Amino acid sequence: MATDIRKIGIVGTGTIGASWAAFYLSRGLDVAATDPADGAEGRLRAYVDTALAEISEHGLLQPGSESAQLTFDSDLGSGLAGVDFVQENGPERIDIKHSLLQSIETAVGPDVIIASSSSGLKVSDMQEAMSAPERMILGHPFNPPHVVPLVEVAGGTKTSEDVVARTLSFYQAQGKVPVHLRKEMKGHIANRIQAAVVREVFYLVQEGVASVEDIDKALSQGPGLRWAVLGQFVNSSLGGGPGGFKAMMSKFAPALEAWWADLGTITTASDELVTNISDQLDAIFAEHSSDKIAAARDQVVFSTIKAKLAEPDLPY
Repeated sequence: MATDIRKIGIVGTGTIGASWAAFYLSRGLDVAATDPADGAEGRLRAYVDTALAEISEHGLLQPGSESAQLTFDSDLGSGLAGVDFVQENGPERIDIKHSLLQSIETAVGPDVIIASSSSGLKVSDMQEAMSAPERMILGHPFNPPHVVPLVEVAGGTKTSEDVVARTLSFYQAQGKVPVHLRKEMKGHIANRIQAAVVREVFYLVQEGVASVEDIDKALSQGPGLRWAVLGQFVNSSLGGGPGGFKAMMSKFAPALEAWWADLGTITTASDELVTNISDQLDAIFAEHSSDKIAAARDQVVFSTIKAKLAEPDLPY
């Protein structure tokens, strides 16, 4: 049961791990973090303090968060003692995952679920070296986890159905928005969608269609605003009026098919293209601090989440 999980083990306290730690603490859960890197504890606590202040500012702290405890131990074995659920955030390399997951399952109880934050590796590949692969699952967040609700959940070929159900229930109970991948794919769902958009915006720059700034404006001030509220399918259905999705497609399918056929086929991010994009971004960041942009982005996302929670007629 999701309510049985009260102490979270965080393995790896880089940006993703630290953000997960802040999220779990904000939900009133105890967190035991471990990372062997020099200075990891100091960086983690500084990040968590800032993140919790942001969450509190928007009134999104769960009652009881004030009493939640954060502990740290550089040794994985002692650091994970007594945890009920593990969120693994190690490097995105299959050999490291194998070694790390073996160490984790040795350190925790037999019924503890081990969720990986991997952004692209398949669970089936990661669980190959485990002695109890049935309890290993994907719990991939969208960055930063303490701000963005999405978490992608997928089992591997050896993951038990009970673990899948328990993990979905747990994330849901903590206020996350879990989505279940019924088939493993490289990059999962959101990163694949994002990769498709990235490919096209790179292509538009390569072809000289518009500047980096104007392409970003087209995204953020157009479809991005609608995507922040509803997904593509429901937005498409609304665009069809009373006739819904079928009406939309009857009107726009020919145009859509023509656009699909004309999408960029770029397969390589050349040095020339990367330099072109980077130079244009440098000009933007010369006028606007990247730290301030990131902080402002997170503030708007928090506000958007609060606004969505206040609208009972939204389906998700």
